[in-house]
Amino acid sequence: MNIEKMKFFIYLVEKKRTGTPAEIAQKLSVSERTVYNYALTLKNELNAPIEFNPFRRTYEFEKAGKLVWEWDTSKIKAQKN
Repeated sequence: MNIEKMKFFIYLVEKKRTGTPAEIAQKLSVSERTVYNYALTLKNELNAPIEFNPFRRTYEFEKAGKLVWEWDTSKIKAQKN
């Protein structure tokens, strides 16, 4: 899985600008099957409420929320040597 392409897919989902699976596959230079796998990974492994809206012809998140990908050290206390 190409993480950069997955992050771009997520960005487009957040903006509700993916288009159909075939259209987003072309934008990402991946197969349509890969697009379905990205959506399934978000839904099943990361618990993101992603669905395809056939009226808007785009993937979208059904609930407000945020997917955090960056390494976060803000809650780690400095260890004493």
